[in-house]
Amino acid sequence: MTKEPVSSETVSVTLPGTVDKVIPSPDPAEPDQAHIVVEGGKPLYREIRIDNTLLNGKGQEVELKPGAQVDVTVEAPPEATKPKVA
Repeated sequence: MTKEPVSSETVSVTLPGTVDKVIPSPDPAEPDQAHIVVEGGKPLYREIRIDNTLLNGKGQEVELKPGAQVDVTVEAPPEATKPKVA
C-alpha cells in the first residue's frame, strides 16, 4: 500500500490490483466490466468492477486485458477526512 503525502488539494491511497477477468456486457450499448482484485483489501471486499473503457494519452478508447497489473487510487478532498486517532 502506498500512502501519499497529504497535500492541500487531495489525500489519497493507491493499492496494486490485477484484472482478474473481463465480463462481457449483455447489452452491446453498455461497456464490458473489468473485474479487479485489489491487493491489501479484506478478503470479502477486495474485488471491484469498473466499466472497461479507458482513454489512452491520445484520447482513444482502450480496454484492460485479463491479467493486467493496475493501480487503484482512492482520492478525497481534505474536508472529507479527519485526523486519525491513535
